[in-house]
Amino acid sequence: MAESWVIMVTAQTPTNIAVIKYWGKRDEKLILPVNDSISVTLDPAHLCTTTTVAVSPSFAQDRMWLNGKEISLSGGRYQNCLREIRARACDVEDKERGIKISKKDWEKLYVHIASYNNFPTAAGLASSAAGFACLVFALAKLMNAKEDNSELSAIARQGSGSACRSLFGGFVKWKMGKVEDGSDSLAVQVVDEKHWDDLVIIIAVVSSRQKETSSTTGMRETVETSLLLQHRAKEIVPKRIVQMEESIKNRNFASFAHLTCADSNQFHAVCMDTCPPIFYMNDTSHRIISCVEKWNRSVGTPQVAYTFDAGPNAVLIAHNRKAAAQLLQKLLFYFPPNSDTELNSYVLGDKSILKDAGIEDLKDVEALPPPPEIKDAPRYKGDVSYFICTRPGQGPVLLSDESQALLSPETGLPK
Repeated sequence: MAESWVIMVTAQTPTNIAVIKYWGKRDEKLILPVNDSISVTLDPAHLCTTTTVAVSPSFAQDRMWLNGKEISLSGGRYQNCLREIRARACDVEDKERGIKISKKDWEKLYVHIASYNNFPTAAGLASSAAGFACLVFALAKLMNAKEDNSELSAIARQGSGSACRSLFGGFVKWKMGKVEDGSDSLAVQVVDEKHWDDLVIIIAVVSSRQKETSSTTGMRETVETSLLLQHRAKEIVPKRIVQMEESIKNRNFASFAHLTCADSNQFHAVCMDTCPPIFYMNDTSHRIISCVEKWNRSVGTPQVAYTFDAGPNAVLIAHNRKAAAQLLQKLLFYFPPNSDTELNSYVLGDKSILKDAGIEDLKDVEALPPPPEIKDAPRYKGDVSYFICTRPGQGPVLLSDESQALLSPETGLPK
């Protein structure tokens, strides 16, 4: 075997946002949750992680770069994922280049990993979910592991709980499982991304700063101190999971919106019931909730659902494009950009929603009428950093175009 070859695989994995929340572990080491959860996968064109993994006999150790910076792989979560995939590695052969890696060889070969998020890391937009899902998916392809995506999700779960849900597109359920070794705690697809393709998702990024209380710490403190969490996990979530699956399968938006908003609010209530209390939402988050609630009530049927993860950013799910355009008008009325911000960098992702809303430039934003459902509606300039318009999207994919790889095919180091 010549000693200078490099074999690489590049994959792209979406992030996901839970509509029935995961909060609390029954096993910290294996990352086993206290309840089932359901999420929607976001279109990877707008929010995703791209990861390149490479193997070469010339590598002296496992190394990883995240968003261009080298990071340590010594943490237990990375080690779990690497160990579990290596244990499932199979023979790999590149006939063209005359390279053969046997199952046994993988034990003594090192990998290089480069990962890039096209959205802020650790700001409550599920970057660790996309990251670990992408790492596991790419390594499994590199090492020719035979597991399907559900089985791979049980490995990704050991990196970050919600990562297991990023191995599928559309709507995904993470089954909490019953057995102690966690082998049945994995993700299954509820419906694919084409099933309910009317939905439009607008994310209000209120802050892209790192959060004060990490999810890991927050969950541990909630499990230890919140009586409300025990009630939620045992009595509330099991019923909601059944109702949510039905709402999604029947595309019943009224029921979907009711459950999504209620579950988000209960998750944040559980955070406040923790000792000491955890506050992930801020005043801007609360104003967005008020805006949606008042609009939904004034129309009589829900137009938009809101959900917030462990951070102040709002994920707003509109039942169709018309509702999404109206929502964007309302959001831009309440939260116009600072005078020095260009519209192009304030509304990201699928910009065709702006066109539907009749907004071409900042003059159009300034001219927006106040929403009729709120008397003397104030404006909060600069309180939102930016908006991302997206939709439900597909699961992980391999990228065959070598120009999209993050590592050099010659050296296996970042480009």
